[in-house]
Amino acid sequence: MMAVMDSPPRAVVRGPAEDLAAAALTLARRFAVGATMWCVSPEWPAHGRHVAVEFVHPVIVGKKALPAVSVGGVDVVNAVRLLARPGDVLVAVSSADDPATGDVMARAEAWGMTRLWLGSGHRPSRGRAEHVVWLDGDDPALASRSGDMVLLYHLLWELTHVVFEHPGLLVTEPECTDEVCVTCSDEGLVAEVRAVHSSGLVDVVVKGATETIDATLVEPVAPGDLLLVHAGVALTTLSDQRP
Repeated sequence: MMAVMDSPPRAVVRGPAEDLAAAALTLARRFAVGATMWCVSPEWPAHGRHVAVEFVHPVIVGKKALPAVSVGGVDVVNAVRLLARPGDVLVAVSSADDPATGDVMARAEAWGMTRLWLGSGHRPSRGRAEHVVWLDGDDPALASRSGDMVLLYHLLWELTHVVFEHPGLLVTEPECTDEVCVTCSDEGLVAEVRAVHSSGLVDVVVKGATETIDATLVEPVAPGDLLLVHAGVALTTLSDQRP
């Protein structure tokens, strides 16, 4: 009797499975409260368009169309800054080394967006996105032209709809309401400079909200600079890139 061996699962499914599940859960929860998903792929524009179409035009009867928009052109940063709202989702498809993608992902944190990065090759450094779904070890140029990248975001779309089929999963955990001293806490926040005033004061956007902070320690600064802010004070600059 001939032995039959099961084929091993594809690496694209086995590797990022947990990351895909976590990202799909977050996506479904964001969609459920009215978020729009903005898709960017300056390095591989066709993938950005494909991801948006995947979500907004479901191929399976009965699946809901989800608000997803592809953002392209030569100035992705300004386009997303203008269009997106705090609470929206930014999905990027690229290698970790693409400068345009890295820039818009860094700024999206200040804009109050949830970030999801899909790609291949070496992974982005920790903290550059809330969710990273990656084809580890694959050559980015080859992966971008293979079916594995398409399969990655098709699975993301499918798992997002699986979450919708279980409404209990859409209920987010309540936020912590314990009072925390803003001066004593260790949390530093990414901020984008919007306007510079006299005496070291600058207007910044932090988590999608505008506030005025003291930038004396990091002067000079200009609109578009990224800062690390804590307790109303800029501690360091994060980027020299400006719009």
